[in-house]
Amino acid sequence: MVCRIDQRQCGGGRNRGELRGAGSGVENGATALGKTVRCTAAQALARWMAAQVSLVDGVEMLYFGGVWAIFGHGNVAGMGAALAEVEEVLPTFRAHSEQGMAHAAIAFAKAHRRERAMACTTSIGPGATNLVTAAAVAHANRLPILLLPGDVFASRRPDPVLQQIEAFHDATVSANDCLRPVSRLFDRITRPEQLIDALPRAMAVLTDPAQCGPVTIALCQDVQAEAYDYPASLFRKRVWRRRRPVPDAQELAELVAHIRAARAPLIVAGGGVLYARGEAALAALAEATGIPVAETQAGKGALVWDHPQALGAIGVTGSDPANRAAAEADLILGIGTRLQDFTTGSRRLFSPHVVLAQVNVAAHDSAKQDALPVLGDAGVTLALLGEALADWRVAPAWEAAGCDRVAAWNRDWQAATVPGDALPSDAQVIGALWPVVPDDAVVLCAAGGLPGELHKLWRVRVPGGYHAEYGFSCMGYEIAGGLGTKLAMPERDVIVMVGDGSYLMLNSELATSVAMGVKLIVVLLDNGGFGCIHRLQQAKGGRPFNNLRGPAPAIDFVAHARSLGALAEAVELRELGAAVARAQAADRSSVLVLHTDPDRASTVGGHWWDVPAPERGE
Repeated sequence: MVCRIDQRQCGGGRNRGELRGAGSGVENGATALGKTVRCTAAQALARWMAAQVSLVDGVEMLYFGGVWAIFGHGNVAGMGAALAEVEEVLPTFRAHSEQGMAHAAIAFAKAHRRERAMACTTSIGPGATNLVTAAAVAHANRLPILLLPGDVFASRRPDPVLQQIEAFHDATVSANDCLRPVSRLFDRITRPEQLIDALPRAMAVLTDPAQCGPVTIALCQDVQAEAYDYPASLFRKRVWRRRRPVPDAQELAELVAHIRAARAPLIVAGGGVLYARGEAALAALAEATGIPVAETQAGKGALVWDHPQALGAIGVTGSDPANRAAAEADLILGIGTRLQDFTTGSRRLFSPHVVLAQVNVAAHDSAKQDALPVLGDAGVTLALLGEALADWRVAPAWEAAGCDRVAAWNRDWQAATVPGDALPSDAQVIGALWPVVPDDAVVLCAAGGLPGELHKLWRVRVPGGYHAEYGFSCMGYEIAGGLGTKLAMPERDVIVMVGDGSYLMLNSELATSVAMGVKLIVVLLDNGGFGCIHRLQQAKGGRPFNNLRGPAPAIDFVAHARSLGALAEAVELRELGAAVARAQAADRSSVLVLHTDPDRASTVGGHWWDVPAPERGE
């Protein structure tokens, strides 16, 4: 039997997860002052999570959309029992992989523009260490997630317990210490009363636009079950609002002066534009001033693809119009971007004489590459720039150059995506898929060749329609990420594009999506191995080695997906539109398998990337 969840408890949209008066299960707090509640540490943590509220466009929604849990001896008796008590308010979901469930939680937060998040609880040992890769994904992408791994006994009475790591040099170390370098905040609870201080600190990091990232609270398994008289105020309803820092007036004035003096300015829109919900302000500024806009992987979709000032993707996986503008610009204004090497062409794309300015909520990012820093919220800053530049517009020649290049790029796009007679390339699959999905569909990818082709070639019609995990480029993110995205956006089709290499690394949450009734459309491109690295290997002078599967084993991906409960079929490129229609009409997740050519990638766009080649070879 399929167990279906009520997505209103955790999903996106204005009516998903919305609090509904007294029935929310959240303590009022006004009547709780001075009182105490005796409960276990695990119960306190669960009740506290159920009381955290996010204000999204004036609507109160539970901040935590749910808790992903795989129970073991290190958390089942503590957190497991506590979560069961609050499941009517705070749903618990069971996954098949700790890494996968954390990926789903990360995608949920990304789809919610960081205004909501999820928590993950695991047992000690491999359950906890399986979170490390996902924590690194959240850390690199600046996305909130609360990690609650079980830990060793604080009392040390039964040490060493099952799955305990014994560090001979440091008796305080456990497996959870692996999470320290990939956590924005790490804490270990060795006494139940420590939660009183730890939980507000955790929430402050999760909701801070500059510090946002993974928070780990390691829970000693004996402490989870210990009771304490907690202040009732800990469980009061707490409303968290998006913080929107206003830029310093002097920094803003200096930036305005540089823009007015520029001959050829370019905006590089990063993920911070979307997280600040600044896409409307960006579109208005670009239209009013004529400043062209290029987009990073995280910022793709900040402008719809056919906006007059949209030049498309920038950098190693960028379009020709954006990259040529970046090379010729005398002022580059980064907004909400961390200037990763794929964005800057390994710092070779921008002119050495360019004035670089960075608008960012994080001082760490605003000062990168000796940029002119403007510390502030992307949406607020864009609106202020619009007011300050109301009487100014770029030179007509610079604006016309962008239009001409976009027209040429549209012809290149058509040539790269038109189907042929041979095995299709990734670009040709994109060309066949894009016209047959709804305007508001979300296409999702991570790692390999697909993010590069999609960054260049996918045309976003509605903001939020592109979801790439390319901060950590984590193979295996795709299906689990699709699950989290669909939980956040149940009203939109989620199209997961994944290569066979990533699929084989982590596919178990396909079964989770079927069990939960959360429907995905998975387009699986089988090129026989790691086709992207196969091409890179040869481009750097190497011979093909250890990247493609070869003639064996022959993997029946259709049968495999069906064995996990999904619908699945092998599809030719010409049949893709009809297959997508069947998947849309289906009652569960579908996997559409296409064979593609591992040796072919589109030759349009792109830029040099600094990957070392051997000084000596065979």
